Amino acid sequence: MVITQPSLVDSISISSKRLIKIPGLGVGEDEEAYITPVLNIGIQGLDSYNVSAAILKTDYFGLSNYAGMPIHGLLGYEFFNSLAVKLDFGDSTMVICRPKDLHAYRNANKIPITIEDRKPYMLADIVYPNGKKINSKLVVDIGAGHPVSIENMIKNNGLPQKFIAANLGIGLNGPIDGFISRVNEVDLGRYKIKNVLASFPDDRSSKIVTSVSRDGNLGIGLLKKFDVIFDYTNNAMYLKPGFLYKESYEHDMSGLEYYATGTDYQHVIISRVEPGSAGDLIGLEKGDEIVTINFKAVSKMNLEEIDALFKSKDERSILLEIFHDNKYDQVIITLKRRI
Repeated sequence: MVITQPSLVDSISISSKRLIKIPGLGVGEDEEAYITPVLNIGIQGLDSYNVSAAILKTDYFGLSNYAGMPIHGLLGYEFFNSLAVKLDFGDSTMVICRPKDLHAYRNANKIPITIEDRKPYMLADIVYPNGKKINSKLVVDIGAGHPVSIENMIKNNGLPQKFIAANLGIGLNGPIDGFISRVNEVDLGRYKIKNVLASFPDDRSSKIVTSVSRDGNLGIGLLKKFDVIFDYTNNAMYLKPGFLYKESYEHDMSGLEYYATGTDYQHVIISRVEPGSAGDLIGLEKGDEIVTINFKAVSKMNLEEIDALFKSKDERSILLEIFHDNKYDQVIITLKRRI
């Protein structure tokens, strides 16, 4: 378990405050974390004892800001290793039980997984725009927002013909630079997902540190199409199509990257504007605050709703109220499909 909020170090009795270095993705240096004594963890209906954890010395993830809600940490291997975990994205619930008590979905597709260095891996066939199909080893990462990320793509195959440069998120070593494009298909067991958005970390600048040889990362952007059960004990993942299964993939059409801040995360601040994008064409800048969208205050919206609007339809016009240079302006952004 990783606790991402450094202030919690004062609420846990840590006598030695021993520091460790945490390597991972991103362009910065390895980060430091305090090792906690073993902890007892209480979750609704579950008590866990003697759980080891690390508390980040600095909250470089900023997960609360990018999710628009308080997030204090990440559950890891020890939680999933000892339980069967069912994720239902339709009603945003997690159901847990002992593996021996697991009742898998009726007609679910059982996907073999391997547990290596305390992480789950699976094999998936990926079909690229040139028609080439590659059997790929992917780490299953429900903390990653993308559908699929493919590593060493530039070095091994070059980028697909159509792509955009993007900030792919925050890794353990800071921002992950790279590119977004599409692949024709990702095959998970008997399910074939078409025209999938794919992330390609820039292997020329990002520091990718992995203890297990792999081809990439399967994220929540694809898994949320299913109801999912993880059963580490029996090396299995079960998939059943969920309410998003037939939904097509769209990427952001505004060119804006933003985060929530302030009391209750009710202020939305632009952190980056993609050059040549819809947001850039109307003069939006880093540091501008989005106050309302189509006359609705962003304080009454969550970031997921805002994301959905900016992905909604090519050439759609959206009215924004922006706070810029100590004054309020109203601008119309016309969405532009970029990939």
